[in-house]
Amino acid sequence: MAKEEKKAPKLRFNGYTNDWEQVKLEKIATFSKGKGYSKLDLKRKGYPIFLYGQMYTNYRYKIVETSTYAILKEDAVVSNGNEIVIPSSGETSVDIARASWIAQKGIIIGSDLNIIRPTSSVHPLFLALSLSNNQVKYNLAKVAQGNSIVHLYNNNLKKVNIYFPNIVEQNKIGNILNSISNCINLHERKCEELALIKKALLQKLFPKKDEIKPEVRYKNFSDAWEQRKLGDLAEIVRGASPRPISDPKWFDDNSDIGWLRISDVTNQNGRIYYLEQHISKLGQEKTRVITEPHLLLSIAATVGKPLINYIKTGVHDGFLIFLNPKFDLEYMYQWLEMFRPKWNKYGQPGSQVNLNSNLVRKQKIALPSREEQQRISSFLKQLDSLIALHQRKLEKLKQLKKFLLQNMFI
Repeated sequence: MAKEEKKAPKLRFNGYTNDWEQVKLEKIATFSKGKGYSKLDLKRKGYPIFLYGQMYTNYRYKIVETSTYAILKEDAVVSNGNEIVIPSSGETSVDIARASWIAQKGIIIGSDLNIIRPTSSVHPLFLALSLSNNQVKYNLAKVAQGNSIVHLYNNNLKKVNIYFPNIVEQNKIGNILNSISNCINLHERKCEELALIKKALLQKLFPKKDEIKPEVRYKNFSDAWEQRKLGDLAEIVRGASPRPISDPKWFDDNSDIGWLRISDVTNQNGRIYYLEQHISKLGQEKTRVITEPHLLLSIAATVGKPLINYIKTGVHDGFLIFLNPKFDLEYMYQWLEMFRPKWNKYGQPGSQVNLNSNLVRKQKIALPSREEQQRISSFLKQLDSLIALHQRKLEKLKQLKKFLLQNMFI
């Protein structure tokens, strides 16, 4: 007789070896629905309210506060801190298969939300995590009904199988994932704060339109900045692409020349230290190859995004290259980052911006001495490094959380 498969996740805390119990959700919870509220009921002040749309726009496993408010109606459903909510409608079965724990008392639960109140044998955070991941999430998605709009009813939820250990192990699992989520939130806020600080500094360290001095300067710098056109400060040329670009003969994994694509810009936020694709010797004849760091500007897809390559690079025709520059490379990178939203003035309403080399050449810029350029760019690059550090930490925490969710639940 074949050995029965053990009902336990791959990753567990030391000392826990017993099988997890499997039951239908109706055995460990009661069910109801939110009612009477939609986005039209939101007010500036009042009782905190949680609507189903927030599970798509700002999804969290644990809800302890909300920034939306409404007037309390007589028939309002108000949380007591023990509710699990699941959307009762959505665009896809995968999207709808997610759960949050309303952990704070006194929050109004709006319409289009299924409410699950677990018994004392199941911790609500563990249940929310379990319903949103792995096999249970798949089971939820299977019972959702509909095509263009998918619905999930309490009668369907009741029949879903749930796996759970004893309450102590549930608490341990919930606590570690909650701690990681809190760290992720902290780093996300830090990244947002640093991005806002940099945005404010860019506006103050560079002159405003038609002005020749910035609002904030380093000590001992007082000269007016010089108005120049970008085309007078560098030879601006366009990259080139072999055609058809899908032909494998243009590429060679053993080549030391990377191939820069539009996707690389966003993935590395403008500082290119590695390229997954490499261009062959034959392909190099059909593009522009740069072997030292250069300033480039994206003119397709992610329009107006500046970047610097730190490796040997073949440049796609969706980029401009600044050759023989008469400026500090890092300074101009930062100026172009500040100016980036203003390229939109060259686009028609509702259309994609058409950014070509002539428009870029004609763009005027206020330029200080080389020494002042270097002082400004050095400071801003340090700030970029700090932002990148928090972003790397954030990404590692997200990967850790994903790993635990995949391995700590059945």
